[in-house]
Parts: sequence; structure tokens; C-alpha cells
Amino acid sequence: MNVLVTGAAGYIGSHAVMRLLEDGHAVTGVDDLSRGNLGAVAALTPVGDFDFVEGDLGDTALVEAALRRREVELVMHFGALAYVGESMEQPLRYYRQNTAASLGLLEAIEAAGVKRMVFSSTCATYGEPSEEHVPISESCPQDPINPYGRSKLMVEHLLSDYAAMKRAKGEDFAYAALRYFNVAGAHRGGLVGEDHKPESHLIPICLEVAIGQREKITIFGTDYPTTDGTCIRDYVHVEDLIDAHVTAMAALEQGAELKYNIGIGRGYSVREVIDACRRVTGIDFPETEGTRRPGDPPALYNDPTKVNNDLGWSAKITDLDEIIATAWRWKQANPNGYA
Repeated sequence: MNVLVTGAAGYIGSHAVMRLLEDGHAVTGVDDLSRGNLGAVAALTPVGDFDFVEGDLGDTALVEAALRRREVELVMHFGALAYVGESMEQPLRYYRQNTAASLGLLEAIEAAGVKRMVFSSTCATYGEPSEEHVPISESCPQDPINPYGRSKLMVEHLLSDYAAMKRAKGEDFAYAALRYFNVAGAHRGGLVGEDHKPESHLIPICLEVAIGQREKITIFGTDYPTTDGTCIRDYVHVEDLIDAHVTAMAALEQGAELKYNIGIGRGYSVREVIDACRRVTGIDFPETEGTRRPGDPPALYNDPTKVNNDLGWSAKITDLDEIIATAWRWKQANPNGYA
């Protein structure tokens, strides 16, 4: 199949390209490199039939040309900004980059006649679920509490409205929106990994402290209503996440609108993650306590029942130490990331 991947030079997008190439698909990647890495593109190019286009996802003409050139049959849409705190400080940037650019992408898809999309959504669309909704199933009300979550939920609405329009016209279009939880780890073959600048994710920050690139890890909030007072999150390995995208891709029959949560089905607290990073690295690195960050719910973890029943998908790498070990191998081999 000919597939276009947005955000192809980013953390999750690069792992998607890797899996698609390994599966024998022809892949076109689009990325403006504002958060992506040319090093990831260089690592992916020898793997298979990969064509990279540097450009703004909101440039509808550029995206349409890329779709037409390779006769793309399906789009995997990862390109987005994804920092909750940053979205609180720069909401307009998030609505432009995440929502408006996705509208431009849909316009390009319409013009080029592409009939399938898998969209990278987020559990942030659920906001701060009440206790009875945790673990979180797809029936949980979507009520985001930050611009990041709202910008992604708006794209889900765009897709739903577009699909309804195509259905009313008797035309074929199908999509999946995968709402996933914290993504972690690295490609087990070591070819691609996580390299954000700036880095805001807990596990790679812990590894930066362990390797001596940071002085200490800060715990943002120790007074949450959880077992140890720190936030609880569901950590899904990046290769499992991409496997869910590939599984959803294969299930997109005409007119399908698939919406699934993707996670391992249990949560780990910030302190549990820090302790696991110490075990995996063998380094007792320092920590400090800070105040809560705005927009951080106490607990977010997944109920995987629906995707397991409907698609037969479940995470294979569920041990936290094993997830962290793949990230640690990447960090040791690439201490400065792709640089």
C-alpha cells in the first residue's frame, strides 16, 4: 500500500514509518522539522521505499501534490504539537498547528481522492475524568481541560463531519481515531528513538539525569489524590502503539468510523516510574519536589476492552522496566539524540 505519514521525522511518526517500511509498504513522509529530526529521516531512508517531503502540513497544495505523486491510499496523521503546558501558554499556536493544519490536510485528501485515514488522537480529549470513569473507556465523556486536548478533539469532530458528508453523498471514506496514553520506549532494533528538544516526557528526562545531562528530576505535584501523591499514567510502548495503528489500518472497511483508546490497561505513578528508571539504569539519581503543573489530571489510564474485543489488539510490552530498557539502550547509544 502507498501510505503518507505526517510528522514522519518525529518520535512516533518515525516509528510508524519504520514499521510500515518493514511491512513492505511505500511511504511518503511529510514534516516541517520544527520538532522532527533529519537524523530520523536519514535512519529510515535505507530501510525501504521512503520518500521524504519537508514542508508545512498546512500547505494544502504541497500535501495534495505529495498524495497525488505516489497515489497515496491511506494517511497516518501524527503531525502535531503535543506539550500540554505549552498549549496553555500558546493556545493559538496549537489550534493553528493541530486543528487548522488538519483541516488543510483533509482538504488535500478530498482533492486527491484518498479514502482512508488513521488519526493520532489523545487521551487528553477526556480531560479530567471522574473516579468512576477510571480506567478510561471510550464511553467516558470527552471534556478536555487544555488547548492541546481541545485542538485534538476538534480534529475528531472534523473527521466525523467529513465522513458524514461522504456517506450522505454515497462516497467511500473511512477513518480511525486512536486516543492513546503516554508513549514511551524506542525501536528495539535501535534505529530510531525519542529525541525531543525541549524534552518534557518523564522517562527520557529521568534518563538524562541518569546519564548526567540534567542535575535532577523534578516531581510536579506530590499532593494528588493517588496512592503516593503523584500523577498516575498509562505508558504504552511506541512499537505497540504503532502496531495498533497498523491493526486499525487493516480494519478500515468502507464507511468505518473507529474510535479506540490505546494503552496497556494499568497506570504507574511518577514515583514508580522514577524508581523503575533507577532500577534499569543502576543509577540512584537525585529528585526534587515541585508544585503541580496546570492542566495535569491526577490519574489517566486505559481500559483496553473495546479495542481488544473489536480488533484483537493488545499491548505486548507491558512491563515498565522492559519499556524503559528500550529507551535506555537508545539513550546510551545516542546520548545527544540524532545530533
